[in-house]
Amino acid sequence: MADWLIEDGIGEERAILLAGDGVLAAQVRWPGQLEAGLVEDAQLVAKPRTSPRGRARFASGEEALVDRLPPSASEGGTIRLEVTRARIGEGRRVKLAQARPTQDTPRPAPTLAERLGAKVVRRFPADTWESVIETAQDGLVAFPGGSLTITATPAMTLVDVDGLLPPRALALAAVEPLSRALATLGLGGVIGIDFPTLQGKDDRKAVDVQLAAHLADFDHERTAMNGFGFVQLVARLERPSLLHRWQFDPAGAAARLLLRTAEGDRGTGPLLLTAAPAVLAAIRPGWLEELARRLGRPVNTKADPALALHGGFAQSVAA
Repeated sequence: MADWLIEDGIGEERAILLAGDGVLAAQVRWPGQLEAGLVEDAQLVAKPRTSPRGRARFASGEEALVDRLPPSASEGGTIRLEVTRARIGEGRRVKLAQARPTQDTPRPAPTLAERLGAKVVRRFPADTWESVIETAQDGLVAFPGGSLTITATPAMTLVDVDGLLPPRALALAAVEPLSRALATLGLGGVIGIDFPTLQGKDDRKAVDVQLAAHLADFDHERTAMNGFGFVQLVARLERPSLLHRWQFDPAGAAARLLLRTAEGDRGTGPLLLTAAPAVLAAIRPGWLEELARRLGRPVNTKADPALALHGGFAQSVAA
């Protein structure tokens, strides 16, 4: 039986769907930005006269694109909105959050525990979250005979299938690790998969059948494989995936991972966090104080420009 577990971390909430020792799916939430499910009154700061779309500014100062605006909505006015998608970094740009008008009572965005109905634990089983993060950091998934390279682009998330197996065998072998990666990275939106070119219709059909079987629990629409081996998926997208977090805010992701590592320290005396300057700069006000409160120990930091973004570490030091 698979169960969702939640870690209420500093600067992020983490969720894994665990079955035995394996992670079937994972999600992450970074509080402090517009998120799907938030209902709040916002100011309409831009609305072309003939368009049902506009741009609104929420109390936090963050802006969102708004669709389905009624004809009565006017620029400068206040309107109640529900956020349907968080902002997402893609390439050199950031797509604004999306929202739509609603009559619902104002409410905050749900936590992961509320949305998943999951159990909050102090710590995930060893090596579970670490395995997820390793894939999110480099976008690489190895399997016998081949590998997947997963890259977030402005147009879509691309998955390249490569390896030494014959084309049909390679494509079929890639399906199961592909289905796992979609779930463990929390991917959604438009996803393009570049399988090896398969000339035979029967070969392409065999891959389509395997995709249907392995993605049966993944809510999506999918094209059949074309003659060049390309398949496109479209799935609901409400928030950045773990892949997007690491590719477009690596310092912020590394800062949160460093705090998670530090929270697991069982030493005594002051704790020293050593990390790259960009990682320490990404630690927001109050996070170190919260870490000190949870540990019951003083926390200090030290910048080391020689460290990679994900190379930070925590150590107990003499008082």
